[in-house]
Amino acid sequence: MNRDSGAGQHIELDPASGLVRARMHLGDFELTVCTDGTYKLDGGVMFGVVPKPLWERRAAADDQNRILLGLNTVVVRTGKQTVLIETGVGNKQPAKMREIQCNQELLPQSLAAAGIRQEEVDVVINTHLHFDHCGWNTTLHGDGSVTPTFQNARYFAHRGEVEHGRLQLDRDRVSYLAPNYEPLIESGQITLLDTEGIEADPAICPGISVELFPGHTAQLMAVHIESKSAGGVVQHACYISDLIPTSAHLDPTWVWGMTSIRWSALRSASGSTAARFRRTGWFCLRTIMSGLWLASD
Repeated sequence: MNRDSGAGQHIELDPASGLVRARMHLGDFELTVCTDGTYKLDGGVMFGVVPKPLWERRAAADDQNRILLGLNTVVVRTGKQTVLIETGVGNKQPAKMREIQCNQELLPQSLAAAGIRQEEVDVVINTHLHFDHCGWNTTLHGDGSVTPTFQNARYFAHRGEVEHGRLQLDRDRVSYLAPNYEPLIESGQITLLDTEGIEADPAICPGISVELFPGHTAQLMAVHIESKSAGGVVQHACYISDLIPTSAHLDPTWVWGMTSIRWSALRSASGSTAARFRRTGWFCLRTIMSGLWLASD
């Protein structure tokens, strides 16, 4: 299935394949949405204080109150670099969590289906370090060893995410799995960003930058993608991570339960932020199963 935006972007959707979710061109960049498959989370966690009779109209729950979510990874080919945004759940979940969440561990197959070799990835960006955003940063092998999945890549995450994860607080320690990032710190393969540095220079590489949207975590980052078309027109898209995890959360008051700073999340999802997204052009929803790219107009 194909879709055209008013700005002339052509999106190729391939939901039937299951492995390559969508492709589009943004200026000179090629964007591919790959997937780590699906997983299930408790509906109450996803919608927080929103009453179930309301949220269940938008997301059906199973007999254990779980809703089905996607795990989208955006691959940006700039012509000079291959950039990966998010790496899914990965293969290091404890057996109990795999049973509860039913995650599928598909990202390596998805990348292969999209013609993307792991060794060609130059940059990996984690918007934060919850397990479902950085799981394939590293790979667990049969002998128990853990190695970088993208051996030639430079990884980027916020330093505050590592510091928070190391605290292992009762409320969210299940979300921070050290093997997803500590081996990269030890090897020096990951660059840990700080807030002052991002505010001074948000660029990760030409055409790719990050912006802080505190709320879901204190250092949640969105990723901006910007490229000029052949006619010289600048086109812009944004990967907004868990600021707005699904289309059911487009109402800024529908802040999901797994949010460390609720009112910051509410501010981040409304007001001046909404105005910025209105001029973005396109933004990608990380966990949605359909309608991956939404036109901001």
